[in-house]
Amino acid sequence: MIDEAVVHELLDATDDDAALVLLGGTAQVVDRTALGSDAFRGAAVLLSRAELVDRLGTSSPTQEDVARVAASLRDAVGKLGA
Repeated sequence: MIDEAVVHELLDATDDDAALVLLGGTAQVVDRTALGSDAFRGAAVLLSRAELVDRLGTSSPTQEDVARVAASLRDAVGKLGA
């Protein structure tokens, strides 16, 4: 569901408004403007790139920090029953 690769993908996004979303049990990074499209109707926005960088305190975190964020996000989503 949410792994380190998708966290890295969000960090690598060029737009701070890019968002990590969950749709149909799949986590993906999308441009915020795409969220209004039919393709992403019902998607749960987990966090934006800007929020992730703020949470990490850097746009170049260690692999350990990325793993910790991915685990935290998996845990939070699991508690929501997604």
